[in-house]
Amino acid sequence: MSGAGDPGAIRNFQRLSPRWTTSGRLRAEDLDGLAASGVSHVINLALDDHPEALADESGQLAARGIGYSHIPVPFEAPDEAHYAAFVAALEGAGDAPVHVHCIMNYRVSAFFYRYHRDTLGMAEPEARALMVRQWNPLQSDRPETRAWVWFLSG
Repeated sequence: MSGAGDPGAIRNFQRLSPRWTTSGRLRAEDLDGLAASGVSHVINLALDDHPEALADESGQLAARGIGYSHIPVPFEAPDEAHYAAFVAALEGAGDAPVHVHCIMNYRVSAFFYRYHRDTLGMAEPEARALMVRQWNPLQSDRPETRAWVWFLSG
């Protein structure tokens, strides 16, 4: 699902609703497109020390009038405190357009799966269908996905 004015060059960009977009890592050249698309707040679930993390993301977004929340979620250890902070940041933005990203849009897709299912009451198959557009940790045999299976059962 995409909308008019969506910045298509952002890694794994996805529009979930008129208010919410998601993606993988942001680059400096992506920020003007986000601002032009009407995004007023960005939530980052990636770690600052990742090699692809955008330096001074908060400052670069502030220069464009975009608010910022950083919730660093270790890929191998998502937990309920991270999820609670995500819900608070998402709901704290009110009706404003919000963009949520990590590095590959894996963390984000899992967090929105829970939000859609647990907070908005979306049917599980519909919430899962949105998640698997980006990633399906439930069908992975990689050891680091075990924490995500637990997280999704939350």
